[in-house]
Amino acid sequence: MGLILAAEGLTYRYPGGIAALDGLDLGIERGERLAILGPNGAGKTTFLLALNGTLRPQAGRILLDGAATAHDRAGLRRWRSRVGLVLQEADDQLFAATVAEDVSFGPLNLGLDEGAAAARVAEALAALGIAELADRPPHMLSHGQKKRVAIAGAVAMRPEVLLLDEPTAGLDGQGAQRLLATLEDLRRGGATLAFTTHDVDLAWAWADRVALFEGGKVLRQGPAEAVLADRAALAGAGLAPPLLLELGLAARAGGRLAADAPLPRTRDQALALFSPPA
Repeated sequence: MGLILAAEGLTYRYPGGIAALDGLDLGIERGERLAILGPNGAGKTTFLLALNGTLRPQAGRILLDGAATAHDRAGLRRWRSRVGLVLQEADDQLFAATVAEDVSFGPLNLGLDEGAAAARVAEALAALGIAELADRPPHMLSHGQKKRVAIAGAVAMRPEVLLLDEPTAGLDGQGAQRLLATLEDLRRGGATLAFTTHDVDLAWAWADRVALFEGGKVLRQGPAEAVLADRAALAGAGLAPPLLLELGLAARAGGRLAADAPLPRTRDQALALFSPPA
């Protein structure tokens, strides 16, 4: 598939000399679901902010389709039209009087006329299943609805890459599953997805590949199974393997699951491994 977005040698220090990114290298493959996993303070959010040009690193560069990005006005406009970002707190991104006006901000900022922007808004709201909220003030929405509106605002830009900071934070189980199903629909439509999380179970359930962060560096990256089964690497970030992965490995070791069979990624798949034969 090839890399669509890559970071080379990213370094960023906050005031006081705190290193958020420390010579970090990481690529994102076209069409994948990448989990950026690590504890609080590992540099995950700072990395996303750098990936779409919101934050300018003090050293290193971002490559988009192999070409270096630019932080001038024209360069940032092109960059952000291709790489969208959804922050953890939706309130940080919602500011207009109505949902439709909020979602239209990006397309209008790209220079689209009002008719084209309205079409983008309708398309994005339909994709997120919130068309009925178009005229609602954002401050009157639930937390989950605000999350979907924030994502709709990014989707209306039709980005090739969608970056999400802790996408399921603050959502109940049902709300998280609805959101992940929506994001999967976007991926099937051609979007590349990268999301931060400190939840190993979410990373295992949904990611194709995992990058493990700690101290502004990548401790390990690779297929989800390989990284999330690496107890030593996870311990270095203060984490432990996901439960369903461990159950699957135990089933393999006990002969309940063939060596070449996929490991369970859902609760029902795991329970089936230990159910008595019919």
